Amino acid sequence: MKQLFKSIWVWLDDRIGISVLLKPMKHIAPQDAKWWYVFGTATLIAFIVQVASGVALAFSFIPSSSQAYETLVFITNDAPFGSFLRGLHYYGASAMVLMVGAHMAQTFLFGAYKFPREMTWTTGVLLLGFTLAMGFTGQLLRWDQTAAWSVVVAAEQAGRVPLIGPWLAHFILGGNTIGGATLSRFFAIHVFVLPAVMFGFIGLHLWLVLRHGISEPPTAGKPVNPETYRREYDELLKKSGRPFWPDLAWRDVIVCTGLIVAIALLAHFIGPPALDKPPDPSVLDADPRPDWYLLWYFALLALIPNRIEGYFMILGPVLIGLLLLIIPVLNHKGERAASRRPWAIAVVCLSVIMIGSLWIEGQQSPWSPNFQALPLTEKVIGATSGPVFEGALLFHDKACLNCHLIQGHGGRRGPDLTYIADKLTHDNMVIRIVNGGNNMPAFGSSLKPQELDALVAFLESCKRPIRPQDQGPMARK
Repeated sequence: MKQLFKSIWVWLDDRIGISVLLKPMKHIAPQDAKWWYVFGTATLIAFIVQVASGVALAFSFIPSSSQAYETLVFITNDAPFGSFLRGLHYYGASAMVLMVGAHMAQTFLFGAYKFPREMTWTTGVLLLGFTLAMGFTGQLLRWDQTAAWSVVVAAEQAGRVPLIGPWLAHFILGGNTIGGATLSRFFAIHVFVLPAVMFGFIGLHLWLVLRHGISEPPTAGKPVNPETYRREYDELLKKSGRPFWPDLAWRDVIVCTGLIVAIALLAHFIGPPALDKPPDPSVLDADPRPDWYLLWYFALLALIPNRIEGYFMILGPVLIGLLLLIIPVLNHKGERAASRRPWAIAVVCLSVIMIGSLWIEGQQSPWSPNFQALPLTEKVIGATSGPVFEGALLFHDKACLNCHLIQGHGGRRGPDLTYIADKLTHDNMVIRIVNGGNNMPAFGSSLKPQELDALVAFLESCKRPIRPQDQGPMARK
């Protein structure tokens, strides 16, 4: 039997060349490449999970504006393993973003982008961008209210690009407004275009790793010298190099197995993200938020001043991308050890803190208006008739309460107006209501003079109560 299997193996290997395909697994790597070096393989495994689960979901998904939502409901609730597959795809995407981020942070801290691995870093940066693009395009395929409004927001951002903005917005939407063409376009990009591009760049990235070798752990006081590095690296491999498989790959196997198990457990016990209502662009009662790995950018755009918002939307991602791509050009030699590059540690730490803080802010802050805000009670208004009472009713009817808080009632999109009379004068209130400002619309054309007077009367009643200790001696008597 053993001889039979050996004969079959020899025949297949001679016809197909299996041993040649497996030869890269025998690649010699520095034996000190240990647990810090597993993130690249983990990213690849997460991508494979995405491809496998995505193909399985595509068998049942219909990219039609009239059927996409219903097929997702069917996949989630009725199809065998449908909910589990959606969970695999969702948490696989999260794992891939985490792993590629950790891989880039480790590469940056270890100075592995320096000579001769500049192009390896460049392809990794591009793969990070493609990964985020895959996440964004995949969100629309849920075809619910949140997904639809997220794409509308993205088209609005793209429309601000000088000269080609209208064309970009038209390309994203597949027309002048979101619809079936938008869904078909995103489906094609998510399922065909981006995976094909990523397969090509992953192949190029792995080839560059094989060509230039896995970077050895950095040593303080041993800078990279392009004139001598290749000779020193070859000598290191001859002295202490080990085959990646099977000598060094066991750590990758452990981490990748744990990653797959974690994704599967999350998919089984927590399940996929819940579907929102079916998409209806005419319904403004929506709170669109991207998935967690893009939520920090969503929060950043909401927090930056309105006057520079357009510039930041366009220039921010471009500058970040160019900065990442230009790092190996500006700093391709010298020290690799993080202990000798404190600025590198500071960049990684500050990036993690910034993204984490913005993610928390984006998760907690209600950026959208509160369309279910109830009218203010008589206790909050402090009156049952007269201009103040009428102004409070108008404050609700004109949807001011959707964005502004009054004693804890209303929305949080705009400033809290509970004590606005302590900050603005009568004239300031009139000017702001009539002309609007920042994200607040102008109400001058939709309010009658008596309605404006009532609104201002109500806002002037919104002040802090006078405490006895704040009054003068005569008033207390």
